[in-house]
Amino acid sequence: MTRPLDILLVEDNPLDAELAIRALKRRNLANHLVHVTDGQAALDFLLGPGAAPELPGVVLLDLKLPKVDGHELLRRLRADERTRLLPVVVLTSSREDRDILETYALGVNSYIVKPIDFEKFAEAVSVVGFYWLMLNERPKVGACALAK
Repeated sequence: MTRPLDILLVEDNPLDAELAIRALKRRNLANHLVHVTDGQAALDFLLGPGAAPELPGVVLLDLKLPKVDGHELLRRLRADERTRLLPVVVLTSSREDRDILETYALGVNSYIVKPIDFEKFAEAVSVVGFYWLMLNERPKVGACALAK
């Protein structure tokens, strides 16, 4: 039996992805992580014909992505019953009010502006990973139908 996927990291910046993965590994939270570099790849992974059999514990989502941006990805995830309750944490460089308002209106669980300093960025990512994977209680499979 394989262990369920913990984190789907949707990040197109290779340096930010590397730093996030390194920070999660330090807390032993990256053992079951998938990294994709654009919104379409995330949609394919979560909702496509060959979609992962189980949803991740959390999606760490950048907003400024190629192919399908983070807002549209979030919109599609919330529109689909399979991913409507999937925890999504936006991890982005944007501090713009319209980005923050739009993502919360679309149902994001948390919005975090990436710190510029490496150590602060690493700490933010590891705290987010720890909270969503170790402390947060998620609905059981099939609970989405009850949440209607």
